[in-house]
Amino acid sequence: MPPARNRRRTENRRPGGPRKTGRPQDLVRRTAFDVIRAVETRDAYANLLLPSRLRDRGLTGRDAALATELTYGTLRGRGTYDAVLALCSDRELRRVDAPLLDVLRLGAHQILATRIPPHAAVGTTVELARSVSGPGQAKFANAVLRKVATRDMDAWLEIVAPADTDTTTRLSVRHSHPKWIVSALRDAVGNGEIEELLAADNARPRVALVARPGRATVQELYDAGAEPTPYSPYGALLQEGDPAGIAAVRDGRAAVQDEASQMVALALIEAPLDGRDSRWADLCAGPGGKAGLLSALAAQRDARLLAADVQPHRAGLVRDAVDDHAGVIAADGTAPAWRPASFDRVMVDAPCTGLGALRRRPEARWRRGPESVAELGALQRKLLAAALESVRPGGVVAYVTCSPHLAETRVVVDDVLRGRDDVERLDAPAVLASVAPDLTGLGDGPYAQFWPHRHGTDAMFLALLRRT
Repeated sequence: MPPARNRRRTENRRPGGPRKTGRPQDLVRRTAFDVIRAVETRDAYANLLLPSRLRDRGLTGRDAALATELTYGTLRGRGTYDAVLALCSDRELRRVDAPLLDVLRLGAHQILATRIPPHAAVGTTVELARSVSGPGQAKFANAVLRKVATRDMDAWLEIVAPADTDTTTRLSVRHSHPKWIVSALRDAVGNGEIEELLAADNARPRVALVARPGRATVQELYDAGAEPTPYSPYGALLQEGDPAGIAAVRDGRAAVQDEASQMVALALIEAPLDGRDSRWADLCAGPGGKAGLLSALAAQRDARLLAADVQPHRAGLVRDAVDDHAGVIAADGTAPAWRPASFDRVMVDAPCTGLGALRRRPEARWRRGPESVAELGALQRKLLAAALESVRPGGVVAYVTCSPHLAETRVVVDDVLRGRDDVERLDAPAVLASVAPDLTGLGDGPYAQFWPHRHGTDAMFLALLRRT
């Protein structure tokens, strides 16, 4: 959860203050509930589903802002809210019907983390419970939520995450992260910053945009209300509003892309190599964010990008993101459809647990367990090994994951390079500094690690490797 705050302070920060209840508000809560259920039952992604639901139901302005807050806030805070609900319910939570439990979580978020008056939060949530589960379950919801409303967040945290609890459990409950993720992040960032990192994971991020060079300018994004990014020369930050309302985004000349994602793509093309620089590849290109930027940059450098993804529908998304300086194929990056040593620069944005993007995809923390790290590790190693065979001597490979987990980052690189004397590790922080001189806090090298609490970006990892 974000740092505990009392309701009076929250009134100045949160959307959704005292409003007249009625059909629009019922629709707001129903929309949030429907998205949360789709996340639970269909593995939907809230950041993809919610915008379409808002458009379909005609929710705009403050109603859209409230639906967004309720959806993401409930998904982020699930761990904390479950700890509170468990104390307020006379049933074990595992015995509560799943739809009703999601209603209770939605109600707990309104009571404990928004400026909606508790009586209004309870009343509207009970009505939602009635429509979802019937009158009997509505009475149960009413009893539970009235108990939740007897204390504010600070008081509940003192009960569910007391100071004398072991550190991992306390941080897990207080900041609503599974314990295995708390442990993994603490190994990566250290004890001194772990609480700051967990809090940053729960802060609502601004939308980062990229102006694809040669197709759009950052000034177009500024004119549409965006602000400059700290590091990327092609980036802009949107404080609020729908990115699709910007013409350049609507036309595909600009896109939503985290700033760290932009920076690792720029690092790949700025990394020093020997010889020609005309053939680039992206081995895991879907859905096309990095490929879109790389193809635009390739057009300015007389280079050509080959973008590949193993899933045909993701390859289709890449086609929509790139320009004429890119070819797109559906192909398995671990079994290259091209000759060895074909490329001068290769991007490997490897599939990972996504622990670096918990700000934008809060539901990801509840979808995976520690076994996922081992399952993905074999694929990550195969992809990196294939990329090193695909790049020519003198060329450069960027190994990227949107995860700071050590077993998905430096351990993978070190394992693949063990026993090889034909690969040189480049100083990734130094290459990034050549793009953005103010960019610090990435580590001492040779690898670079972005952090939400340091850089305001996803926790993205970068290794730059040159064949010798």
